[in-house]
Amino acid sequence: MFPPMDRRAFVAALGGTPLALDAGAFDAGALALVREANRAVGGRPPQEVAQDEAYWLRVRQAFTLDANHVNLNSGSVSPAPRVVSDAMQRYWTLTNMSPSYYVDELLYPEVELVRRRLAALAGCDPETLALTRNTSESLQIAQLGLALGRGDEIVTTTQDYPRMLTTWRQRERRDGVVLKTVRFPTPPPSLDTLYERVFSAVTARTKVIHICHMTYTTGQIFPVRRICDEARRRGIVTIVDGGHTFAHFPFAIPELGCDVYGSSLHKWLCAPVGNGLLYVRPEMIPRIWPLMAAEAAQDGDIRKFEAIGTYPIALRVALSDAVAFHEEIGGERKAARLRYLRERWMRAVEPLPGVTLRTSFDPAQACALGAMSLAGLGAQALTDTLQRRWRIHVRPRFVPDEFECIRVTPNVFTTLDEVDLFAEAIRTLAR
Repeated sequence: MFPPMDRRAFVAALGGTPLALDAGAFDAGALALVREANRAVGGRPPQEVAQDEAYWLRVRQAFTLDANHVNLNSGSVSPAPRVVSDAMQRYWTLTNMSPSYYVDELLYPEVELVRRRLAALAGCDPETLALTRNTSESLQIAQLGLALGRGDEIVTTTQDYPRMLTTWRQRERRDGVVLKTVRFPTPPPSLDTLYERVFSAVTARTKVIHICHMTYTTGQIFPVRRICDEARRRGIVTIVDGGHTFAHFPFAIPELGCDVYGSSLHKWLCAPVGNGLLYVRPEMIPRIWPLMAAEAAQDGDIRKFEAIGTYPIALRVALSDAVAFHEEIGGERKAARLRYLRERWMRAVEPLPGVTLRTSFDPAQACALGAMSLAGLGAQALTDTLQRRWRIHVRPRFVPDEFECIRVTPNVFTTLDEVDLFAEAIRTLAR
């Protein structure tokens, strides 16, 4: 019987080609570009580097982009830098060489390394972090896995993600739970307003508070820690939708104080599409059933939430390269740049006639995502006009019976010329 495959021996047998699985064995040009740029700005504060176009041009060159198209919708899916797309291609090639053997012997063991890398970035224990496919899957694990009965109440907001609202409404039909949604102004006058709106709907029957860390509509950041601390004092489970926050700006997930946190990694981590994470506070893991059945021996094991059958593992093991790229830029530097870009276009359009800004200038309430509406032009019409006339891609957002807007979401590859073009387009339309 042949011995188990040794990864270094396998790489040597391939002649040391770029299929090597060790992170240090492949120095991708995209990552080298950022490392070179970092040497030039070392020691400078993030807010200063945020305005250094030479630095961010280097970062932009690490991506494969269409220079004739202005992508201001990183809030849905972000492109991956070349170091990530190249890694995914290597792992995919390896998978196809002998899927049953190479995947089992080489790639599945890599998943535990990926878990540790992500946990370090998230500031949590690897044993509290499950690897999923997206935010929706992560949150539905908790939404459908918690034991809730007839009359139990769930409090959320009208601006939580539609897929998550649909999931709770299914539980209303199936189990007789009660979903309560609260409205809030956009932007709110303060974070206190958000806290007060949430708890205005809480009663003795409330079992779950489900909120966004940052809303998908206007990019509103919630006072998550304050809400979660009060919820725990009352014995209420907290589920936090972090689809727009992981790797967007620095924080440690356990510091949020929530019981469950889910995120997509194809947004701000710029990972391959089809990657997400689920954090569950250790005491909560045995209380949540997985979406797909797991052995009783796994009741307390975070891996029970990953039992989905066969999946394209090349997407998952490339996550380590996405983490490396993110860390090379640095979380503080990245967040400072994203806030700088959002504030630049918001300041430019704020005085224009007919413009309504739906995102706060307060850095504690917003980062990259910003939203606006223009009188006389609906969100879809404005989106279509920007694409047709200026090749600018944004995303329309609709909150029924409340408002509609466009969401503008730059990223680290966005240039000042691009956000200025957007502002000039709005100026032209406002006339």
